[in-house]
Amino acid sequence: MEIELMNKSHIDGIMEIEKDSFAIPWSRGAVEKELSNKFAIYVVAVEKGKVLGYGGMWHVVNEGHITNIAVHKDYRRKGIGGLIIGKLSEIAEEKEMMGLTLEVRKSNTPALELYKKNGFKLEGIRPEYYEDNKEDAYIMWKYFIAAE
Repeated sequence: MEIELMNKSHIDGIMEIEKDSFAIPWSRGAVEKELSNKFAIYVVAVEKGKVLGYGGMWHVVNEGHITNIAVHKDYRRKGIGGLIIGKLSEIAEEKEMMGLTLEVRKSNTPALELYKKNGFKLEGIRPEYYEDNKEDAYIMWKYFIAAE
């Protein structure tokens, strides 16, 4: 398995994972648009041409805002999410970002465990953040350098 930068050939696999992973999945057009977004950095976990997982962030000023991380349902709990976070962290550090941030559903226990295991800490709550059910989002951060 390899972690590589996302390109057009990965979109079908990403869409399969997206639809199976999120209550409000991104459209194909939204995913394709990220390829031309100068602030977007996306990586995919690929094995023998199959997309097993993907993740992305937007580089905003001096931080990375993780937009999505998802793993194909048949490959979850095998460390792929951690490898994706590791690659995004590596890229963020190379670009001298102070850290990574994300929002996650309060009820998404597997994701919360993944983020905590990979150095993220709970920093706040966005009340009624998710449109589909008004669920709160936890705001999590992983810092690389001390915030001033």
